[in-house]
Amino acid sequence: MTKSIPWRVGVIVLLVGACVNAAIDMEIENKAVDRTIDLTSQLVKISYKITLEHKSKKAISSYLFVVPEADRERLAFISAKDSAKKELKLTETSTPKGVTFSMTLPAGSSNPVVYIETVFSRSLKPFPSAIGQSDRQLVQYFGNVYFYSPYPTVTQKTTVHLSSRNVESYTQFKPSSQADSTITYGAYDNVPAFAHEPMTIHFENYTPFLTVTRLERTIEVSHWGNIAVEETIDIVHSGAELKGPFSRYDYQKDSRSNQPSVKSYKTLLPASATGVYYRDTNGNISTSALRTLKDAVELDLRPRFPLFGGWRTHYTLGYNVPSFEYLFQNGDNFLLKMRVIDHIFDDMVIDEVQTKIILPEGSTNVKLIAPYSVQRNPDSLHYTYLDTFGRPVVSFSKRNLVENHINDFNLKYNFSRVMMLQEPLLVVGFLWVLFVFVIVWMRLDFSIIKEKEPHQHKE
Repeated sequence: MTKSIPWRVGVIVLLVGACVNAAIDMEIENKAVDRTIDLTSQLVKISYKITLEHKSKKAISSYLFVVPEADRERLAFISAKDSAKKELKLTETSTPKGVTFSMTLPAGSSNPVVYIETVFSRSLKPFPSAIGQSDRQLVQYFGNVYFYSPYPTVTQKTTVHLSSRNVESYTQFKPSSQADSTITYGAYDNVPAFAHEPMTIHFENYTPFLTVTRLERTIEVSHWGNIAVEETIDIVHSGAELKGPFSRYDYQKDSRSNQPSVKSYKTLLPASATGVYYRDTNGNISTSALRTLKDAVELDLRPRFPLFGGWRTHYTLGYNVPSFEYLFQNGDNFLLKMRVIDHIFDDMVIDEVQTKIILPEGSTNVKLIAPYSVQRNPDSLHYTYLDTFGRPVVSFSKRNLVENHINDFNLKYNFSRVMMLQEPLLVVGFLWVLFVFVIVWMRLDFSIIKEKEPHQHKE
């Protein structure tokens, strides 16, 4: 037996629906849409150039961009700019049609142009999902031929860039064409709002399908001139899984330039990084190579074995940087400005990152300013040598990150310079107590029977 919906709930639903519809100005239309889908890596990067027009020739003050609900979990990054390439602030809301991002346009724009960039992770599916050591790696992309928008579109064109010219199949929705590693859809005219036409592209892709399943990044701040950074990284090859046994002999004699495995990758560290170490559970990995560039330190990481689909590796990477490049001071006020994540490899995908900042003992009034939304974890204490009441630890985490998330966080805190004397005074006090103890020890007599003095004969 079904339960009847209370009339108050029905009224609220109707009001919410009316508000959503009222937010969309039906007089706005996408005059021209130029969409580019980049499938040359493991990421799906979609960029838009949208020219807007108001049917009544009024100025357009705001615009709505919708990501379908099916792609919500895979959306890693989105940004919008105006015709002057100025960043537009995005406000996210959920609607039955998907995730809606609203943006305010510059005043007085009658025919504004909006540039939107989106990055999706885990949107390329290996097909077949398991291959042999010498087989080709094929992937599938599922998308929409049309531009999914709450506004009607006058004309639109889509260009798809692939990593290879070897295309097994693609949706041939007229007009469409393929030239080398590029597929073109359109132009399509008079496309209604929220139009959907399934698109499937099945093609060859040998780019590294590496995914960082978990990254633990620890930053330990010292006011004695050094900041220590250590990263514990778990990586999995997320491409087509290896089917059957692995042959080292066949692997070494395979002369193909493209293989569905990863031998090595390049990690970029800050230019001032020193004391770099790279080890796994078995110890230091000596197959890595370090090269100093103009603005970075390039580390060529080679795991102990090549990574095939489904294979994993776990390692720790650490280095030191001088604190004067990242730590700024004004009296007792300090500002730490460092990256949330560093470059691990090209077109990287990070499922989850947890960043911990260990501050000097005695730090107070800690305030974190993140470059984007993060999950702030409860603060804790860290104890090391000569600590008395513990060092404050600020921790936060975030899921589904890509290279676009390489950005700085700001951490403000107060620290009295008198506290820097704490550890030297503890050492001096310990040595003083030790010396006093030794002096007292040497002067005490712990013998049970006191020796008699020799008898002197009188003459």
